[in-house]
Amino acid sequence: MLVTPLLITAQTSFADWIKDSVSKNESKTIQIRHYIHEHPELGNMEFNTSKLVQNELKSYGIEVRKGFAKTGVIGILKGDLPGPVMALRADMDALPIEEKTNLSYASKVKAQYQGELQPVMHACGHDAHTAMLLGAAKILAENKNRFAGTVVFVFQPSEEGAADLAGFSQGDQIGSRKMITDGALKKPEPEVMFGIHVVSGIPSGSIFYKDEAMLNSADEFRIKLTGQQVHASMPWAGRDPIVASAAIINNIQTMISRRSDLTKGMAVITVGHISGGTAANIIPKEVDMEGTIRTNNEDIRQNILQQLPEMVTHTALANNVKAEIELSPYAPVTYNNKMLTQLILPTLENTVGKNNLHRMETNASASDDFAHYGKLMPSLYISLGATPKNQDMSKAAPNHSPEFIVDDATLKTGVESHIRFVMDYPAIASQVQKAWRDDKK
Repeated sequence: MLVTPLLITAQTSFADWIKDSVSKNESKTIQIRHYIHEHPELGNMEFNTSKLVQNELKSYGIEVRKGFAKTGVIGILKGDLPGPVMALRADMDALPIEEKTNLSYASKVKAQYQGELQPVMHACGHDAHTAMLLGAAKILAENKNRFAGTVVFVFQPSEEGAADLAGFSQGDQIGSRKMITDGALKKPEPEVMFGIHVVSGIPSGSIFYKDEAMLNSADEFRIKLTGQQVHASMPWAGRDPIVASAAIINNIQTMISRRSDLTKGMAVITVGHISGGTAANIIPKEVDMEGTIRTNNEDIRQNILQQLPEMVTHTALANNVKAEIELSPYAPVTYNNKMLTQLILPTLENTVGKNNLHRMETNASASDDFAHYGKLMPSLYISLGATPKNQDMSKAAPNHSPEFIVDDATLKTGVESHIRFVMDYPAIASQVQKAWRDDKK
């Protein structure tokens, strides 16, 4: 009769130190986030942000390593107890957007983006991600005696792409892929990774999650069609790339409706840019097209990537023009490991409460290069509400808009989530790793 109350009391007491520590450090976390927001830096150019991260980690007594993906930073913290190596990830880069929030700490920064001077804004919350992970690092460093294992803090640049590199042709030199190839996840090598992203239109203090597919994949393509220029009154004397482009735009939609197994998932192929011609009475020689491919199923993704070139070249030949197609893979499906997600649910519930924890019925349509980490190890990616609770969620400015804001109240939710991941994962590590190995057989 007395055992259960004692256990509950012990668990509550144990949990309180996390919430108490997060609350005590909240003003510091907010201060860091405001500074980063006011001083945003574009992808691959996060030099000051990187330096700030390094200085903060060092001040907490955390080992710092750099030299990854140009501006990436790794922090390593060993707990006093033996246990697994766990990674927590935050992205640091901003976007070429002019801020219109009227916040006291709004960005007025301009910087070079692809050779042009552009306004810069943290319009996707990466300032919050960086501040939250620093907040968690500080608290964990102060409580090394309380956790088992080693924490790898991953501060990643260029999730949104690089300001100084062509993402289409140099994507493997950017973001998570470059962090991986540069050895950021070696010595020590984590066995699990956690990621958090703030999302507008859902209330602060809430967590949204989903097992398996969490975000879509994202890939780009470019098509150049070459025909023969001729007067518009004599199309038979030339070869029309504009008519061919129209046929290709229509035909590639059948990649989804006729060549993809839609019992596995969904896909969207969009041609977002097309250019060709100089005058109404001239059939041009060339047409250029660019587009994206997104899906929530890796089999569908690979099928489209393999068959799209054939569809484009054959359609072009049928219209008597030549086609050149280039593919640029960006990110696979962001996939939450099923066993990890199921076993970590009590952790999420302890963070925000049962009423503020929501399972998504469908995955979000956006993409994140966090997915590359999930190819190497079990991973979990969750969404945090970024909009003040008293605001109309339907009127909240979305991520990537000039009016996008992050409620400071959501920062403590992110900090606490990171800490609880570290505290709770060791107890479920063996089950997660066994399921991971079994899936790979």
